[in-house]
Amino acid sequence: MVNTHDNTDLLAMYEEMLRIRTFELTCLSLRKVDKIAGSIHLCVGQESVPVGALRALGSADPVIATYRGHGWAIACGVPMETLFAEIMGRQTGSNAGRGGSAYLSDPGGRFIGENSIVAAGTPIAAGLALAAKVRHQEHVSVVSFGDGATNQGSLHEALVLAIAEDLPVIFICENNYWSEMTPITHMVPVKLSDRAGGYGLMTRQLSGTDPTAVRQAVEEARAHALAGGGPSFLEFDVPRMMGHYNADIEHYRSDSDKATAQDRDPLALCRVRLATAGYSEDKITGCETRVVAEVEEAKLRALAAPIAKWGVDPWAQTGPTSYPKLGPLPTEGKTVAFGLAINEALRDAMTRDPNVVVLGEDVAIPGGVFGVTRNLLKEFGSDRVLDTPISESAILGAALGASIGGLRPVAEIMWADFLLVALDQLVNQAANVRFLGLDKVSAPMVVRTQQGATPGSCAQHSQSLEALLAHIPGLKVGLPSSVQDAYDMTLAALNDPDPVVLIESRAMYLMKEPLDTSSSPQSVGGGRLRRQGSGGVLISWGRMVHECVTAAEALSKDGYDFAVLDLRWLSPLDRNLINDTVQLANGNVIVVHEANRTGGFGAEIAAHVSEACWGTLAGPVRRIATPDSRIPAAPSLQNSLIPNAQRIQQEILKVIRSR
Repeated sequence: MVNTHDNTDLLAMYEEMLRIRTFELTCLSLRKVDKIAGSIHLCVGQESVPVGALRALGSADPVIATYRGHGWAIACGVPMETLFAEIMGRQTGSNAGRGGSAYLSDPGGRFIGENSIVAAGTPIAAGLALAAKVRHQEHVSVVSFGDGATNQGSLHEALVLAIAEDLPVIFICENNYWSEMTPITHMVPVKLSDRAGGYGLMTRQLSGTDPTAVRQAVEEARAHALAGGGPSFLEFDVPRMMGHYNADIEHYRSDSDKATAQDRDPLALCRVRLATAGYSEDKITGCETRVVAEVEEAKLRALAAPIAKWGVDPWAQTGPTSYPKLGPLPTEGKTVAFGLAINEALRDAMTRDPNVVVLGEDVAIPGGVFGVTRNLLKEFGSDRVLDTPISESAILGAALGASIGGLRPVAEIMWADFLLVALDQLVNQAANVRFLGLDKVSAPMVVRTQQGATPGSCAQHSQSLEALLAHIPGLKVGLPSSVQDAYDMTLAALNDPDPVVLIESRAMYLMKEPLDTSSSPQSVGGGRLRRQGSGGVLISWGRMVHECVTAAEALSKDGYDFAVLDLRWLSPLDRNLINDTVQLANGNVIVVHEANRTGGFGAEIAAHVSEACWGTLAGPVRRIATPDSRIPAAPSLQNSLIPNAQRIQQEILKVIRSR
């Protein structure tokens, strides 16, 4: 007689755990014969955690795992054949070979994916929970990670944000007591759940070898979250039965520690429990035989699949090659400050689309340190305008998760310099979403920041970082130089399906110009010819456009006629407009930017012009930029470094006199 009092669904859970174990050991055998390239990180010994957890979750609750996440993918229902194919680099893989073993996902499904950056998935999970909260969905998000991740700042930032906003997210720590090759006890003298509990969230520590106990703990955490109780931190103790990765010989680990782990094998413990509960040996053996056959069949089908290949030529230029021609800026109508034009764009977008939310430090009650988001809280409420902790990784990661979860977040990073403490969430996370998701998933998020030197700004509040960001495939980068563009480009960014970084200039926030809010909506991309001229062209973006226009106007009085091209967007770059302008400007080209010269985006423009317009150039492309120096705070020192109209005029005269 089968005792089902505490063993409901136990055989099915054992079968799922065995499926994961067999899958992982099959991956190991495939790696040994080089059917899999690179390292694989197996979850052997941890199978009961994803199996128990998924039994407790809703069918639409999103899940994020670490690079040791094959078991979570299987528990989420991703077919084994698809996973095998991905890990073996086959075209039929879940990500067509783009993710591999450590970064696979289920595009369009609930398994948001693995993350091979330690703890990086935690802010994203907070963002998914934020989306569920704002959209009034009965969902919780779940993110799993290892004990080593608890020493990562991004996890702590995610915890702080989740608590501050009472987000329905469950943080699951699978503690095998080894942070790669170092015992976690050498780093942390207290229980990990106790340390997390210090933040004020619900925590539990229990064995992760019992799937029933795992299921019960996750059920309680989910109910707690959906009742408005906020996040939970569940620490499951699990055995590490294999090395950190497939080639780890574990020379640093004692035999007794390995033996203790083997004694805690969750599959062996569950098998004993099944027998004790009255399940016959034939029943258990039949289950095991069936699973082995399933895994073998999935492996063989994946092996028969074609090797991954590009669907399009990766060397071919992607995206639009030309953009609609933009007319001149308005010269009449209502006059608005640059910062308020952005505010008006945000208000218009939030009025039209309830999925647009604004988050960042001091953006709600204070209205932003520069006043750009002022009064949005009054109009749209605290669900859509959020003051966050001072936690840039959490801000960007939450924006990313929220965008995947159906929102269109606008994340403000107060200074561009502060992006540097959180670049992982842009470069390693947001920029990869469409690529990894095979165009089935996108991240329609906007990051607003400001940069450049102003009197008194020190070297940590004055850097111009557009070249760094424009270098990253998957990110779109724009720098508005006018009030009209501040409005139009903000709306264009909010209508785009991919991550967009808008870099504003705080030196221009109070600059007033006419604004036409009835203009047709624009898409991301495209420059504007700010001044006609046939004697040469000044190419610039952002704040320096004004210096270029001033210089060109001054020299025109002496008969020197230079055009001014405002690129507006550096990624995507309007290369055709550059080519056309250079050809009409007598081949004299000067690129101007505030960023320091070496590695600045001006070098990219110069390289493009030299390649595409060589036959029309009158001489080498010149660059005017800040010298390779850190930026001082004293205005007198700044003025000797930052390009201005006078310096641009001098350089134009040098070009003319040398040709």
